[in-house]
Amino acid sequence: MKVFGDDEMQAMLATAKTYTLMVLRAGPNFGGPDTESVIWEHGRRNFGLRDDGRLAVVLPVTDDSGTCGVGVFAATIEETKAIMDGDPGVQSGVFVYDVHPCTGFPGDALR
Repeated sequence: MKVFGDDEMQAMLATAKTYTLMVLRAGPNFGGPDTESVIWEHGRRNFGLRDDGRLAVVLPVTDDSGTCGVGVFAATIEETKAIMDGDPGVQSGVFVYDVHPCTGFPGDALR
């Protein structure tokens, strides 16, 4: 693991940008008869948001914790809330969500 000096850290920190972390959880209608089709449409919408560059990272959670996914939006808190309020999963009550401001570094990627 590389050790970064203070000057390198300052240079990298100067490139940080604001993002919004969204945590998706099971809502009151999760597990109902329409859940599977609603999740499919939610996923279709996520692909569109990714393609638009608004959803930088999408991570479905695959355990039984009640947390269904995590997303990092290249958007403000208000913009992210508007996006999520239009989500078919949220509108149907299959999902609920929380949003949190965060900072990230452009160019970070999943490998």
